[in-house]
Amino acid sequence: MGDARNRDADSRWMREALRLAARARGKTAPNPMVGCVVVRDGVRVAGGLHVEPGRPHAEAVALSKAGAAAEGATLYVNLEPCAHYGRTPPCVDAVLAAGVRRVVVGMLDPDPRTSGRSMEKLRSAGIEISVGIEEPACHALNQGFESRVVRSRPFTTLKLAASWDGRVATASGESRWITSEPARHWVHRLRAQVDAIAVGSQTARIDDPELTARQGGEVVHRPRRIVVDSQLALPPGARMLDPSRAGSLWIFTAADAPLDRRRALEKAGAVVVEVPRAESRLSLPHVWTELAARGVNDLLVEGGGELGAALLRAALVDRLHLFLAPMLLGSSGRPVLGDLSVATLHDVLRPKTWRHERVGADLLLSAEW
Repeated sequence: MGDARNRDADSRWMREALRLAARARGKTAPNPMVGCVVVRDGVRVAGGLHVEPGRPHAEAVALSKAGAAAEGATLYVNLEPCAHYGRTPPCVDAVLAAGVRRVVVGMLDPDPRTSGRSMEKLRSAGIEISVGIEEPACHALNQGFESRVVRSRPFTTLKLAASWDGRVATASGESRWITSEPARHWVHRLRAQVDAIAVGSQTARIDDPELTARQGGEVVHRPRRIVVDSQLALPPGARMLDPSRAGSLWIFTAADAPLDRRRALEKAGAVVVEVPRAESRLSLPHVWTELAARGVNDLLVEGGGELGAALLRAALVDRLHLFLAPMLLGSSGRPVLGDLSVATLHDVLRPKTWRHERVGADLLLSAEW
């Protein structure tokens, strides 16, 4: 019975660490989201989270708040404390210096600079260790960080919206708004949880989106903006080019893109990155590897149909959110996806799991590969 009570207590405090960590969604990249709770005699002494790169890590925040009360306490953290120097010192050293009796870790750090090293260092110092508490939830929270470190690409979510018959606009290009207001609010909440948002060149030109997360008419999060644009067709006056945030827009292009357009976009504050071509298109695996190298953990792709199809063909989509609005546009409307190179039913793309829900008047299908 005692062991069961201890496991229940460990799960309870780990869930509290996860709740703290999740408060920094979309703001910690390239770092993971980490929360920490210090507990003594069953009572919460202090808690902390990592809020953004360059700021103290969650363990350092929680231990600083706990002070002398950390000695002999149990420390709960959803990710193994780091063992390497970055912008801040190794967290494992702070844990050792605090004199805690026990450390409960949700999951090991996938970063090879730390993975398992901190656990060994703590064990060698005589500190009791428990690993794997609420582990599935810990992996789910930091799936973007894990994807970047292990697969060298961000965890990628593709969001699409279409009519019942799979059209995103009328033949004339009219598309605002196909989905209901609750669906658009849902998308803004999703934007608030990611590091970056990517679109194709056609979507960037035609829709001229800002790609910010808004709530009640106010901007609450400004993810980095990404445009895949092989010929630099984005006009320098596009709304996502924010002069006050130079460098917040990255444009991936080909080496043969017009030099005058490149200079104009760079002058407007964009960062232009050359990547190789794959046949007539940009090599999306190269783009995604470059995004990981530049620290993007969680990426949302919002269009268009050609980019979405190319990512699905390249197996670069981890999650799909497809809104279906109750309307029919017919065959003259613009399709939600480009060519998927499906010749037979054997070639179709089938997700591993999927679910559905109502959002306002629309049906949301969510799938994972």
